[in-house]
Amino acid sequence: MSDATLDSIAEYLDAVLRTTELPDYPNALNGVQLANRGAITRVAASVDISRRVIEQTIKSSANLLIVHHGMFWGGLQPLRGSQYERLRLLLDNDIAVYSSHLPLDAHPELGNNALLARELGLVPGGGFAEYRGLMIGVRGETNLSTSTLIDRARAFAEAHGGDARWSYSEPARMTRRWAICTGAGASAGTMAEAAAAGIDTLIVGEGPHWTAVDAPEAGMVIIYAGHYATETLGVKALAERVSSRVGIPWSFIEAATGL
Repeated sequence: MSDATLDSIAEYLDAVLRTTELPDYPNALNGVQLANRGAITRVAASVDISRRVIEQTIKSSANLLIVHHGMFWGGLQPLRGSQYERLRLLLDNDIAVYSSHLPLDAHPELGNNALLARELGLVPGGGFAEYRGLMIGVRGETNLSTSTLIDRARAFAEAHGGDARWSYSEPARMTRRWAICTGAGASAGTMAEAAAAGIDTLIVGEGPHWTAVDAPEAGMVIIYAGHYATETLGVKALAERVSSRVGIPWSFIEAATGL
C-alpha cells in the first residue's frame, strides 16, 4: 500500500480537480472539510452528506467520505440538533470529509457532465454552462432521436431511485445539437446560452417549472434526469481514482432523494 494519508490524498485530488484555481459558490468550501487522525483505510462516496450517509459510511468501515454537496451546503448553521449529530458521528468514528462541487462538475474526465454524456452515448465537442469563466457542462452534436435520449435518461435515472421528465417533444423529433448541465442545470442563464448556441436538446438534473413552459417556444426539449442521479457519477469516479492510486477499497453510499 502506498501513502494513504488524508494529506497526500487531498493534495492529489486538489491538483487533479484544480480546487484552488476554479470558482465556486461560497458554501461549497471545496477540498478537505473535516480532517481525521489516522491513515485512510477505506473510501466511501456519496452525493450528499446526511446522517444516513454517515451511518452507512461507518458500517462500511470507511474513514474518508467523498461528497459532491458538502457539510455547509445549506449555509452556516449552529452546531446543534441534526448538525451536531452529524459532526459527532464523524468525529467519534474518525471520518474525514472531502467535498468537490463545480471543480468536479467541470472535470473533463472525472466530472459529472462528461460522465453523463458517456452514459447517454454522447460525445462532447465543447463546453457549456459558463460560470465566471468556467465551463461547467458539455455540449456536442449527434443524430439520435430525442425519444432515444429520453429512454436512456429514464433508464439512468431509474437506476438511481429517480425518474426522468421532459418538456414537450414530438414523437419523430431528432436531436442534432445537445448540451448537458447536471444538477440544477435548467436556469435563465443556461436557457439563454443554449438558445444562442442553437441547442435543440438540453439535458439537466432539474429546473424550475417555467423552463419546461418556455422550452417549446425556443425550439428546445429539456430532459430532466434528476439532480441526484446526474451527480452520482463524479464522486464514484473520484473514489475509484483514490482507490486505484493508494490501494485501498472504496464503496458508493446510495442515498437517493428521488429528485
